[in-house]
Amino acid sequence: MRENHVPETAWQKSSYSAPENECVEVALLVDRAAVRDSKDPRGGFFELPGAGWSAFLTVLK
Repeated sequence: MRENHVPETAWQKSSYSAPENECVEVALLVDRAAVRDSKDPRGGFFELPGAGWSAFLTVLK
């Protein structure tokens, strides 16, 4: 987990998640993506470089 700050306004919950369901949240930043647990937003987050995030999404599809 990195200690870098990500603005609260950058975090987005999946459109597949109902408001009452827990999910991960993603912040798409200039050169990376940050991911955190929506149940514990203060618990930290991890980051992937832009290429890593793209590769992850490709595998999911």
